[in-house]
Amino acid sequence: VTTGQVLSLLLLFGVSDWVSAAIRYAIPEEARRGSAVGNVVADLALDLGRLPGRRLRVVSGGNKKYFGVDLTSGALLVSERIDREELCGALSPCSLSFEIVVENPLELYSGAVEIQDINDNDPVFPSSQAKLEISESVAAGTRFPLESAQDPDVGINSLQTYQLSANPHFALDVQTRVDGSKYAELVLEKELDREEQRELHLVLTALDGGSPPRSAHVQIHIDVVDANDNAPVFNQSAYKASVRENTPSGTLVARISAYDLDDGPNGDIIYSFSSHTPAKVRELFALDSATGELRVKGQLDYEETKLYEIYLQAKDKGAVPGVAHCKVLVEVVDVNDNAPEVTVTSVYSPVPEDAAPGTVVALLSVTDLDSHDNGLVNCLISPGIPFMLSSSLKNYYTLKTKAALDREKASEYNITITARDSGSPPLSVVKQILVQVSDVNDNAPKSSQDSYDVYVLENNVPGIPILNVSATDPDLGRNALLSYTLLQGDPTVGHIFSINRENGTLYLLTSLDHEDRVEFSMMVQVQDGGSPPLATNVSVSVFVTDLNDNAPTVLYPHPNTTATYTDVVAPGSPAGHMVTKVVAVDADAGYNAWISYTLLQATDPSLFSVGLHSGEIFTARQLREDDGPQHTLVILLKDHGEPVLSASTTVSISVAEMVKEVLTDLTDVAPANDPRKHVTFYLILAVILVSAAFFITMLSVGIFKCYKWRQSKELFNSSRSTLYRTPGPFHHIDAVRGGLTPPNFYHQVYLTTDSRQSDLLCKKPFTSSPLGSRQSTMRNGEPGLYHQIVGTASRLPTPAEQAQPNTDWRFSQTQRPGTSGSQNGEEGGAWPNNQFDTEMLQAMILASANEAADGNSTLGGGTGTMGLSARYGPQFTLQHVPDYRQNVYIPGSTATLTNAAGKRDAKSAGSSGGNKKKSGKKEKK
Repeated sequence: VTTGQVLSLLLLFGVSDWVSAAIRYAIPEEARRGSAVGNVVADLALDLGRLPGRRLRVVSGGNKKYFGVDLTSGALLVSERIDREELCGALSPCSLSFEIVVENPLELYSGAVEIQDINDNDPVFPSSQAKLEISESVAAGTRFPLESAQDPDVGINSLQTYQLSANPHFALDVQTRVDGSKYAELVLEKELDREEQRELHLVLTALDGGSPPRSAHVQIHIDVVDANDNAPVFNQSAYKASVRENTPSGTLVARISAYDLDDGPNGDIIYSFSSHTPAKVRELFALDSATGELRVKGQLDYEETKLYEIYLQAKDKGAVPGVAHCKVLVEVVDVNDNAPEVTVTSVYSPVPEDAAPGTVVALLSVTDLDSHDNGLVNCLISPGIPFMLSSSLKNYYTLKTKAALDREKASEYNITITARDSGSPPLSVVKQILVQVSDVNDNAPKSSQDSYDVYVLENNVPGIPILNVSATDPDLGRNALLSYTLLQGDPTVGHIFSINRENGTLYLLTSLDHEDRVEFSMMVQVQDGGSPPLATNVSVSVFVTDLNDNAPTVLYPHPNTTATYTDVVAPGSPAGHMVTKVVAVDADAGYNAWISYTLLQATDPSLFSVGLHSGEIFTARQLREDDGPQHTLVILLKDHGEPVLSASTTVSISVAEMVKEVLTDLTDVAPANDPRKHVTFYLILAVILVSAAFFITMLSVGIFKCYKWRQSKELFNSSRSTLYRTPGPFHHIDAVRGGLTPPNFYHQVYLTTDSRQSDLLCKKPFTSSPLGSRQSTMRNGEPGLYHQIVGTASRLPTPAEQAQPNTDWRFSQTQRPGTSGSQNGEEGGAWPNNQFDTEMLQAMILASANEAADGNSTLGGGTGTMGLSARYGPQFTLQHVPDYRQNVYIPGSTATLTNAAGKRDAKSAGSSGGNKKKSGKKEKK
């Protein structure tokens, strides 16, 4: 059980022995929170020091705790706002009871606080304004009660009196009720006269007894009521007004006004139409019965009625109403209130895009309900379109084409026609006419590219698509339906390629071979479906790129012959002596055709070595007497393709003192009769004639070049580093392998690295593959017509030696220009590095070839140097330049010139010894 419950029980059962004392205080209302009411500890004689342990507290009724005790001082403090009017209202006095509970021992003290009133409230009237109606016939002395004011304060602070503003007619009488409250009455002292003063305004003031006093005010409005003794009177008997015919409903036309001196219902006037007003007027106009405003009710039309005469009346609301009459003249003003109307009689759509200017597209008619200038209409068309308007009849227009139409630029026109009258302000109307343009086949198909270059790897799968020829036609429908066909210019193209007629996809029907053909040119025709059809031709070039699909082919020693070719080396030959050379070709191109030679097997591996890129077989050391007389070498040939392809050949070498003996053995092995000797003779004759013609041509070119060089010598000397010229026909030797040729045009010269025999191959110019890959370099070479024939006395003592054909038309890797020619560093020497040096080298090569044929070269070098070592280094000898002293090989034939010549010379030597010198001259030729 809590202490509060015990205290309640004690109070309930009246245990008054525990109540030791009672205290009472008084404070004004609205005291601030924390204000001291009194010292309860001192008043109750309690020990202030023991209060914290006795748990002193204040208990008061209600939801709010208005008081509290400060335990340090013992003072009773205000803890909540206290409003006397809120707690007690009009009761007086007003007090708040509280109890003080102290424990250890338990003691209960009661107390009360009287709340004293302060003047904190103003008197309040129920309303801020009071209205009275008093007839002018009321007699003096009549009383009129007024509403009382209310003041929540009590005592002297409550309402005490009333005051009235000064006036000649009324006085104020203040009365007191039984409860002590005050009220006021208005007393008429002087009779009212409405004709003198229609109304009175008085001010009633309520005052309380506070200091200073508070007050409240109310306005008293007194209306003087009159009798109905006057009839209504109009300000004027006739009113005039004008209104436009397009005036909307509700527009004010006129305001009539009448007055009546009477007041109240006797002075209230009602306006209305007179009884003889026509019904049409009542439909077009409306009259406000209270205000007398005449407004437009219907649609006025100037063409129907130009003037309206309206009769009106005014009547008051008296018992016997008075009536007054007037008339209103309303003039209707004509305005441009009708916009033109455009009617499309007929439209001819769609219009062909090839329609001639002046073609009629549509017929229009224009009307305007207005008259005179307001009904005069002009039509305009929007600018910037190929159409125009023309008028031949009043209010009729024709829409025609003004210029040529193009459906591809605009397939339809939304033509805006504006019709405007001549009114002020003018009215206009806009009419939209949709004219469609029909298509005509006037555009040929257009390809995204004028030409296509396609690169296809050889050995492709048949039937694959390689190109999609893309073309568009801005026409519509069938005129834009495209078909693709191959024009049969080259008959082989139709068997190799096919094109889809509908989508332009180019298919490859067969497998291509780069070695067979490197380029195909064709023309694709793109044709639309119009009538007549239009077509466009597109050029397509297909380039076949190379794959490494051909292994190296050995030309010497010949792999398919039954004859045994034995190369001879003299005993005691020093190291580095060239014994023979393996000649091979690769049908591929670029890196796929680069051949490297390695010694795979040998009778004595220490005796011979083979050039990695030249195929030349050298003695690795000096031959000794104890070396065997016969040696067999197996040479492995590999190209540089992916994957690498290879071949091998066997070379037999004999070590002999007398070469003649070896040759005799070889001659015995050869067949006795060669059925092709006559063919060989004709071939030799043809080669000589062609070589002579080629030599004359080259000599003329050399003379022309020297002449041009002399003219531009100063230009080359001053701008050698910046001048670029079109390369000549022999400017780049083995340029494809060296990577030094321009990508768009070059001639290529292949020379064998054998110092005894050589063929010249001139490359035809062509556009190289943009892939830039050396493996895809195209070769389209033909054997040259220039052969250099020199004496063979330095190699073979007798003309009876059978020489094998040599078809390697290339320089060795070490003899090529650029970085690829100096990879192993076996051979040095400078290579011509500009166009001037290259042309000089060509001239010296041509001159030395002519002199070498007579055996008396005078180019300034030693024997076998052609004068080149003096300019390009000591190591640039005739090993870098073709030498035909051994034989002349005709590509495509197994016959050699020296073979046939040797046979003839042998026969001649057998019959007569005196012809030996003559035979030697023939051999030189």
